[in-house]
Amino acid sequence: MSAPASEITALKRRYVLMAVSIVIFDLAIAIIFRLVNGRWEDTWISTLPGVVLLLGVNGLVANRLFEPINRFLKGEATFESAERRLTQLPLLTAQWVAVFAFFLYAFRNSLPWWLPQTGAVLSVGLQVPTIADYVAVCLLVPIYYFTYTYFVVSDYLADLCTFIFERTGRNLSLYFGSYANKLVVALLVVSVVPLAAIIVDLFSYTGERQQAEIVVDAASSVIGLAISAYYVSRSLLRPVAALSSAMTRVADGNLDVQVPVTSNDEVGELTGRFNSMIEGLRERQRIRETFGRYVDESVAAAILDRRGDGPSGEIGQATILFTDIAGFTTIAEYLSPQELVAALNEYLETVLAPIRAHGGVVNTFIGDGLFASFNMPLACEDHEAAAVRAAIDIQRAVGDRTFGDQGVALATRIGISSGPVIGGSIGAGERMSFTLLGDTVNLAARLEELNKHHGTRILVSQSTREACGDRFVFRDLGQVPVRGRTEAIAIFSVDPNDQGPKE
Repeated sequence: MSAPASEITALKRRYVLMAVSIVIFDLAIAIIFRLVNGRWEDTWISTLPGVVLLLGVNGLVANRLFEPINRFLKGEATFESAERRLTQLPLLTAQWVAVFAFFLYAFRNSLPWWLPQTGAVLSVGLQVPTIADYVAVCLLVPIYYFTYTYFVVSDYLADLCTFIFERTGRNLSLYFGSYANKLVVALLVVSVVPLAAIIVDLFSYTGERQQAEIVVDAASSVIGLAISAYYVSRSLLRPVAALSSAMTRVADGNLDVQVPVTSNDEVGELTGRFNSMIEGLRERQRIRETFGRYVDESVAAAILDRRGDGPSGEIGQATILFTDIAGFTTIAEYLSPQELVAALNEYLETVLAPIRAHGGVVNTFIGDGLFASFNMPLACEDHEAAAVRAAIDIQRAVGDRTFGDQGVALATRIGISSGPVIGGSIGAGERMSFTLLGDTVNLAARLEELNKHHGTRILVSQSTREACGDRFVFRDLGQVPVRGRTEAIAIFSVDPNDQGPKE
């Protein structure tokens, strides 16, 4: 990845500003302290060290922490080399802020002990703290500063990770944080720290000094909690809201969804798994779409829904339809391969439409013909009549039409038989194919062949004829021998050129 220099600079600048933003809150505490205690001329004694540590030194450390990410953004390093720093950026930044805050408040609260005194009590604003108050402030303030910085930088990290994802498609895959721990820490800090500070004041001071200390702590807490609540809620809830929104889009059927991983905890891990799931669904959809070009979409769906095994060993009633092109061998002799394939594809599209329109499933293409089934694997009500209607519509659609650039006429022969069939996946190893087996299938194929001996276009078996009743006009061709059978069978023709279905 190599982002424009201006964007990299803006990203780095924003991170540094987030890292040093605690100085604003620190200055606010100093102002509140002076508003309560007075002596504004002494403000610089405590605020200057805060600016130096929390703004100056902290800013230099933040620049250093961002360097691995900066190199990646410039295209000088891999994502893997920057990913760990990305994941740990909020924690590392907050740790340094806590260290600086500890030394800062240890220094500030010790000022009354070593600055020159004027009388028994130091000037107002530099009064000697109790040991309990000194220890409490040196511990509680760094804890609060750590929490504030952690969630502020976490909020920034969400935007940074989104930027990287949109530019490179890369997402965080390292998860060191804990959502539960973040929530517990946030709740404890916003509730326990202010309360603990006030309790220490109650037991450490009396009179006006006690009131002043409580006012300073309470006012500082109100401001701090208002700012912290905003960033804590954004940091914890934004990843969840983004994931929820993506799930809603997927539920609406949109698989073109990918969510940037913007947190280093269980929510981030869940987002990563969600992305993997969506990629799997997209791959499944691509397989189904590709698979559907070679077998009927409903067959592909049945196989995929059964984890690739397909319907296995099922038996049921179905109507089988075979088609073939009369004189195709002769036609193929004078057409080029490209012309032949183009004409055949156009023809098959014409044949497929009526089959699908009447609820049939194309199981496979056999050279210039096809093998279709009604009621298996896809349920089809009144499948015998549906197959005959499809055959009639095929003949009417093909009719006197020509196909391909050469205008080739392709006459179609159709054989139909109804009865029990066995459906299942046939093959070995990694090569499997769903097909239908049984005497009904064989008979439909033989009937298709018999068309050329009887000069017909559609032949049906007696079982199909009886199931259709008087809805079509059939012509009884009598008992004829069929290859593969010891006894002759009754066959019937349907001529769509001079008769249509009777309702």
